[in-house]
This record gives sequence, structure tokens and C-alpha cells, in this order.
Amino acid sequence: MNKSKFPTKRLCKLTGHNGPVQALTYSSHPSTYILTGSTDKRIRLFNPSRASPTSTGLIQTYTGHGYDVADLAVSNDNTAFLSCGGDKLVFVWDVATARTTRRFEGHVGRVNAVAWGGEGDSVAVSGSFDATVRLWDLKSKSYKPIMTFSEGKDSISSVEVRGPEVWSGSIDGRVRGYDVRMGRVLVDVIGYPITSLTPTKQSETLLLSTLNSSLHLLDKSTGSILKSYKSPTFKNETYRIRSTLGLNDAVALSGSEDGNVYVWDLVDGDVLHVLRHGEEIGAQSPSDKEGKRDVVSVVAFCEGRREWCSGGGDGQVVVWGVDGG
Repeated sequence: MNKSKFPTKRLCKLTGHNGPVQALTYSSHPSTYILTGSTDKRIRLFNPSRASPTSTGLIQTYTGHGYDVADLAVSNDNTAFLSCGGDKLVFVWDVATARTTRRFEGHVGRVNAVAWGGEGDSVAVSGSFDATVRLWDLKSKSYKPIMTFSEGKDSISSVEVRGPEVWSGSIDGRVRGYDVRMGRVLVDVIGYPITSLTPTKQSETLLLSTLNSSLHLLDKSTGSILKSYKSPTFKNETYRIRSTLGLNDAVALSGSEDGNVYVWDLVDGDVLHVLRHGEEIGAQSPSDKEGKRDVVSVVAFCEGRREWCSGGGDGQVVVWGVDGG
């Protein structure tokens, strides 16, 4: 891929969180807004086009979690979003009123991941530190899960839904695919703790991040690794770092524990770019005794335009694009 096609210009910085950004997503089409979640227990909604030296672009702040926010997912019609975190809860939010419409409890550990599923976003899917994946019915008044998958042997780090299939990545080093209609479970052993799982658009392969400083492209049908993505300086050994796909699945990108974002060509595995998230290197504050400030834990790519964003331990989100927007 031509390196110049990837957006590398800093467009703006979204600020306001008082802790590391752990969750980050664009709204659904036309992807106007960016939703962020942090260890400060808050969720913030930004319009990056309104961000400037005199404005943060902040539209709304959502408060309700009692502990850190670990993941976010926006509905297809942009009227609602899911959140989860350290309080072991799954929240369903109304975007316009900034209020929760449902709160699901039942996990006995931190909830790490959420996703929408079912026809018309009728199901919420969650994955937890308790090693289970749970499905919640959003159309009924029941607060009990309609399904619980408990094959995991360790914390569930990621969940994704494609049609009748629910995919999960776990710290036990396994990817599990649940065909809800057929009642089948597929298990692929990766061998290293998995921190991120992203299906490609054709859903034939999965992009995985693992705690051996590598990304992998997994063939779902065969369970084989088609490609691995590494760099001598790329580091992911301790923290949950989310990777993603961009430019119509032409590139893989991921934050790193060294404060950079790495971009690989998905086909040949070459490193296309190494971009610094923060403007200062090693700017450790007195409260940052573990050095988390430099960790870039999450990235998100915009579907509608050549734009993406990165969230880090500095509590800030950097929006990247091309000259001219």
C-alpha cells in the first residue's frame, strides 16, 4: 500500500478526562462523533470538527459508572450506546437524554467488553473478567442473561458479533466462536493472552492482539495464522491494548506501551508508520508511578472518511486525518 494514503496529520486533541482513556469509538454512520471512556468513571461525547485551540469539542458527559469505563459500543442508529467497566455492570444509554435505560448485573468480575447483536440491535453482548460471555435481551423486561457462555478459562478481553456468530478473545490464549443458531462452538488456540479481536469486513479473518508484542491475522475457517505483525520497538506485554483495521481493511493499527501508534500493511506485514501519540516523551506525572501515561491503549478508525483517533494514558485523544480534512 502507498504510505501516503494513510492519514498522519494531527487534526485536533480531545481533552477533559482525568485518567487514562481505555475506551474509544466513532459513532455509527456518518461517524460525526467520538465517544470516549476513562478510568475517571466518565464517558464523553465529542464532535471533533468543533475542536479548536479555544474549544474541546465536548458535546455531553455521561456519569453513572462507579468504577473505570472499559469499553463502549454505539448502536447502528446512533440513539443509544453500551458501556461497561470495573463495577461489573453493563449500561444501556440514551444518547439524547444522557440517562441509562437499562442496567444489567450478573457478572461477578469486571466487564471488559461489550457489543451489539441481534436484529435491530436487540441484544447486548458482554465479556468479563469472570471468564464468561453473556447475552442480554434488550426487548424484554428481563434482567437475566438469555445465554451464558462459560467455556473460557480466564478473563474475556474482547467480544464481537457478526450475524449469528459471537466471537470472544480471552487471556487464556484462545479465540472462541459461538454460532448461536446452530449451537456450535469453535475454539482456536493462539498460545498467548489475547487483548483485542477485530473481524475483517468479510468476516473471514480476525485481527488479534496478543501479549507477546504481536498482532495476528487468523483465518476463521482453518484456525491458521495468515500473517503476524511486529516491530523491534512495538511493545504490548502488560496492558490490554486494542488494535483495529482501517482503510477498508488495508492496514492494521495499534497503540503500544512505548507511547507510539504502529501501522502495518495488512497484506505484506510491513510497518508503514510509527506515530507518536503524545507530544512529550516520558512525561510522567507524580501520580503515574507505574508509567502508564505513555501507554496508548486504544485506537479507532472512522468508517466514513480518512480519519482515526488514538487514546492514551495521558487522558487525551488525538484525532488524525489528512490535509484538507
